[in-house]
Amino acid sequence: MAETKTETVPAKPGLKKVGEVALPSSTLALDRSADGKLAYVACQDGGIHEIDLEAKKHVLIGRHESYASGVVLLKEGSVAVSSGYDGNLIWHDVRQRRPIRTVKAHEFWSWDLAVSADGRWLASSTGRYEAGGYKYEPAPEREPSVKIFDAFTGALKHQLSHVPPTQAVAFSPDGRVVAAGNLMGEVRVWEVESGKQLASWTTPDFTSWGVIKSHHYLGGVFAMIFHPQGDDLYLCGMGPMVDPMAGNGVQRWQRFTWRTGTKVDQTHEGESGAGLMEALAFHPSHDWFVMAGRLFQGQWNLAAFETTTGKSMQTTDAKHRITDLKFTADGGRLLIGKARQADKPKDGKWSDYGLLEIWSVG
Repeated sequence: MAETKTETVPAKPGLKKVGEVALPSSTLALDRSADGKLAYVACQDGGIHEIDLEAKKHVLIGRHESYASGVVLLKEGSVAVSSGYDGNLIWHDVRQRRPIRTVKAHEFWSWDLAVSADGRWLASSTGRYEAGGYKYEPAPEREPSVKIFDAFTGALKHQLSHVPPTQAVAFSPDGRVVAAGNLMGEVRVWEVESGKQLASWTTPDFTSWGVIKSHHYLGGVFAMIFHPQGDDLYLCGMGPMVDPMAGNGVQRWQRFTWRTGTKVDQTHEGESGAGLMEALAFHPSHDWFVMAGRLFQGQWNLAAFETTTGKSMQTTDAKHRITDLKFTADGGRLLIGKARQADKPKDGKWSDYGLLEIWSVG
């Protein structure tokens, strides 16, 4: 008798919300301390906050002149670096809650900020979308779209060219390679030490041409993360869509072998609805990863996928727009940054409309 092969179904990660901290304005980016006791968030009002995850209290440690779009904690844990729509990178002494250094990184705003795993390098991406021709293709960059800085001194190491706007940037696990993705779904990869471009490719699945309400391109790559082994790169974003203004693109991640730009896998048919996806994170076990964002239509805006097979493991409608997420180092908790709709002001004051949520991993 022939042996019957059974397909192994991965167990659910058991993601469950266990707490939250309200913040003055939408959370746009977050990081956490190595011991998992503190979180750092960048908010829409420009504020950079330190959050005590046990006491569920926050304190302002610094501020940008416009939206604060990124924040990373350097390896030693005493300095956080933030980025903003003011084009600045700001180094913060988190113990004394004061700025140490401000570097004017871009003339336009910083879309995304990343730090290498060894804490040595920072990468920030920028660029505005301006029509470059009658087909509304993006005009050439006005300034280098990706810049790499020494995380300890703030010195500029490289200025790297891309097609703007370049909305996502990420380092490989060993810190030797940096990648960036743009509005048109184009990805470029460079060697950090030399600044040499190593690869580039374009996926049409993260951009859209507005034909209903606005005649221009929308969407793009909103988040990217390297596979823990470093050979593959995961992307997520928004598009293609019938009505870009509605944000009704497929909830999609894609996995590429970055040296060749070969697509390896993507969200499987029937396992997603529609919405903007803008956050990716691997569980420390490397066995699974999560993707999250804003739900337009379907069942979930937070989902876990098995790394090997790409299959959906757990889906949850976590409510509100999810802008960023990070696992604690032990893998026991998932921190989720959110932006929720603000209530009408009362007595001239806005209610808190930002959230940091704490989820347990079963």
